[in-house]
Amino acid sequence: MVPVPPSDADLLAGLDEDQRAAVTSEAGRLAILAGAGSGKTRVLTRRIAHRVATGTADPRHVLAITFTRRAAGELTTRLARMGLRDGCVAGTFHAVAQAQLRRAWADRGTAPRELLDRPARLVASLLGEQRAPAREGLTAAVVAAEIAWAKARLVTPDGYPAAAAAAGRRTGASAERVAELYGRYEQTKRRRRLVDFDDLLVACVAAMARDPAFAEAQRWRFRHLFVDEFQDVNPLQLRLVQAWHGDGGGDLCVVGDPDQAIYGWNGADPTALPRFSDHFPGATSIRLRGNYRSTPQILAVAHAALAANRDAGPPPISHRPDGPVPEVHAFADDAAEAAGVARLLRRAQRTGRSWSSMAVLVRTNAQAAVLAAALAAARIPHRTRGASLLERPAVRAWLRTAARLPTPLALAAALADLDEDLAALRPSTPDGPAGSGGAGPAGPGVAGDASGDGDAAADLAALSTLGHQFVRLDPAGAGTAFVSWLRAAVAGDPAAGGPGVDVVTFHAAKGLEWPVVVVAGMEDGLVPIPQPDAAGRAEEVRLLYVALTRAHEELHLTWAGRRAVGGGPPVPREPSPLLARIEAAASRCKAAASPGDWRDHLARSRAALEGAAPRPRPGPGPGEGADGAARAALDRWRASTARAAGVPPAVVLDDDTLDELARARPRDLAALRAVPGLGPVKATALGPALLDVLAAAAEA
Repeated sequence: MVPVPPSDADLLAGLDEDQRAAVTSEAGRLAILAGAGSGKTRVLTRRIAHRVATGTADPRHVLAITFTRRAAGELTTRLARMGLRDGCVAGTFHAVAQAQLRRAWADRGTAPRELLDRPARLVASLLGEQRAPAREGLTAAVVAAEIAWAKARLVTPDGYPAAAAAAGRRTGASAERVAELYGRYEQTKRRRRLVDFDDLLVACVAAMARDPAFAEAQRWRFRHLFVDEFQDVNPLQLRLVQAWHGDGGGDLCVVGDPDQAIYGWNGADPTALPRFSDHFPGATSIRLRGNYRSTPQILAVAHAALAANRDAGPPPISHRPDGPVPEVHAFADDAAEAAGVARLLRRAQRTGRSWSSMAVLVRTNAQAAVLAAALAAARIPHRTRGASLLERPAVRAWLRTAARLPTPLALAAALADLDEDLAALRPSTPDGPAGSGGAGPAGPGVAGDASGDGDAAADLAALSTLGHQFVRLDPAGAGTAFVSWLRAAVAGDPAAGGPGVDVVTFHAAKGLEWPVVVVAGMEDGLVPIPQPDAAGRAEEVRLLYVALTRAHEELHLTWAGRRAVGGGPPVPREPSPLLARIEAAASRCKAAASPGDWRDHLARSRAALEGAAPRPRPGPGPGEGADGAARAALDRWRASTARAAGVPPAVVLDDDTLDELARARPRDLAALRAVPGLGPVKATALGPALLDVLAAAAEA
């Protein structure tokens, strides 16, 4: 059944004031500053649908640019649910650029160039030809990454040494050596008639500059341009957006959050969004101030960390009910940390949460591997980055057939057959999960499950979505063109394994969210990783902010006093300097909540109404199960410390932490730091006094 397009009133229903302003703005050039959890995808899709409903946009001329295939699929699915099943095109920069280039090449009678989807292999052959000595310190992956960075920043081989020096790039070899390999890489590609992913963007910009008729045709076709995650564009992508938009004959709307710009290391320009009106004069900006994802407590600690950057945006306004205060957990070493993370996850699972509702986020891939191994040992199901869509068995089999389809009609027929096969497997629900499909005429939306058949159906549903995207972008493309385009469309896409706890890096977590999140390895040297300049240090802070704001309701942060780094023996570690801000914010949240106070007040009020004595709250009282003398001594010390500081006792340390201290009775700082709930900053500041109190209680 084809969805009935919603009315304009329906599209505006349920929006807050900021969201409504962004959806209805008549600005021809609009930047929507959408913070974490502010409903940016909802606003973006409703703005497109609103423009269509009010007759100010034609869906056949709408192009929405995303950074990943998953995001493009989600946009397409949401628009389909609003009745915009056909017409609107959503795709990545590379996918759209390649489709346009194929049209340009066809118009000129030029044979399309072959796509080089693994540049590191070509670089490896160049290194092998010269038999570079191992001491040079260069690997094919490093050189390929530097070439990609340079091309994203519009840097030529000749300009690489100066640009690399200015950006503080380190490769293990001289910049001149990398520049020389970069030059040979470009020459080899030209000789073999190859293009890499970045060449697609470069060539598309060049084609529009060289051929005014081609440029005007593209601008006419996609006169309503929308760009998601604009804070992550690099100079090359910005140049392409400018080429697509032209002199402003159409309209342009971008969505993004400057506080989530985390790809400067990869060539992105974090100033592109704040300086949007410089690049597109006369632009209007609207900020979405609400957050519908995280509790006020999570947002408080996240923004406290972000405030380490002077240019941080204003704190968001949570529209979620209160939740537990985020907790910091210190462990003796990385093995104890991994075991502690497993306990936290199992504790959450016992409350009724599914494993798939939880995630462990880490700064580096090496940490992810260690934690995944620990979860496997604890028999906790988990998943990490998996194989690309193109490597899935069902997809590979289908593409082998598709590559032999000689005409556009044959490709369309094969996609229709695929849709019919998927329809037979589709659940009875009207819509599949977000991002699972829904783009084609039959709207494939099959969700994968733990079985092989479910996974294959989900993979083929994703393939169908991409197939219909290709047909809209390049109606004249046949099977071989689709397979080539597909390699560009899925470039860099992560994929997950079966259901379970997600173990991913901060970067891979971008765009995802979970009810329960554990951020592990909160140590100096990991969070933040040392950076050579202020821009890099600011990006590290934003990266932590991204990680913290993935959590809906429950957030834990862990660190280890000793950790094995790079395969060596364990070495002492210090807590992240950002933890001080986080713990201070958490303490303020605890003081503001004062749950014991309101419960006591409620009990007294009820007793007064009933004319009876108030009943005590259920549950163990302070110090139950702990050393009585030690607990009493800690109580006296806390009260004295709180009076001297002019703060409530709970701000100094809460009852649970005093109980843990009385039970554990640590005798040195290392043992003190391992006490749950104490936190590294307070352990350092209050440690000597606490150890003295406990020692005196033991001697009494």
